[in-house]
Amino acid sequence: MTIAAAVVTHDRLPKLVETIRRLQAESLDHVVIVDNASTDGTAEWLAGQDDPRIIVHRSDTNLGGAGGFSIAMQIARDRTGADWVVVMDDDGRPHPGAIHAFRAMDLSGWDAIGAAVRHPDGAICEMNRPYRNPFWQLGRFARTLVRMPLGKGRAGFHLSDADYRAGGPVLPVDMSSFVGLFLSRHALSHAGLPDPRLFIYGDDQLYTLQMRRKGLRIGFAPDIGFEHDTLALQGKTGLVLRPLWKVFYMYRNALIAYRVAAGPWFWPLVPVLLRKWRRKAVDYGDDAATFRVMLDLAVRDGLARKLDRPHEEILRRSGSD
Repeated sequence: MTIAAAVVTHDRLPKLVETIRRLQAESLDHVVIVDNASTDGTAEWLAGQDDPRIIVHRSDTNLGGAGGFSIAMQIARDRTGADWVVVMDDDGRPHPGAIHAFRAMDLSGWDAIGAAVRHPDGAICEMNRPYRNPFWQLGRFARTLVRMPLGKGRAGFHLSDADYRAGGPVLPVDMSSFVGLFLSRHALSHAGLPDPRLFIYGDDQLYTLQMRRKGLRIGFAPDIGFEHDTLALQGKTGLVLRPLWKVFYMYRNALIAYRVAAGPWFWPLVPVLLRKWRRKAVDYGDDAATFRVMLDLAVRDGLARKLDRPHEEILRRSGSD
């Protein structure tokens, strides 16, 4: 079985260096790196690497995570001929021995395997916690609705802490993130590539949900450990995004993903989502007004499934240009 890693990077050379060093210590056959127009010396550092397993593709423009993963997965699929491709950001990396553990798994019955992703301190990384789509399972849908008024609706369909226990079984899921997701050649041939127009956020949700709609089987393996070295901030209402242009992509893409996940329940769900999201402005302090502007723009484009708004316009409207 041959395995290729697919890594996307942009202006985070120290994190990339650690990730590549970790990958070089694993039993991988290929390491594909897409450099999204980095300006911090990444290109020069990559040019100095002499590991024959490394394949570098440099983009002239920053295509975002979605665009980068689309290219990286295509190169891994078409140029390496690997049986499996494992994807990650430049700040995501396998725990020592993770690839060996994957090779030792019984993979019959699975088209993709998601790793158990934790922060460097060992805490479960919430942004990478897999879930089962509640709209496809009546029991989970009911539990989610019951917990939503308590602010715990997420617990109704995401995997629990107990599901991460060592030695636990591989569990079927409907969504797994692009940090430590192993995709079989069969999965890539049937699911295609992520939509590069999404730029950042939600590309993994949409991709894996659409995999499931095509009948592909995704498992969560608690004994395949990955690390996500992220400093994402949590406020009273959840993740706080900086710089503010990221707000647009997070909520636009979330609406598009909810449409896929919820099906006929999507339109009744929209008012609930909008009320919840607008409450998040409290975590942005003096930037609350800008948050609302970006959220309103995201909702407008998300409901229209509009994916062609120029990134330069998003930067200008958020005050980040």
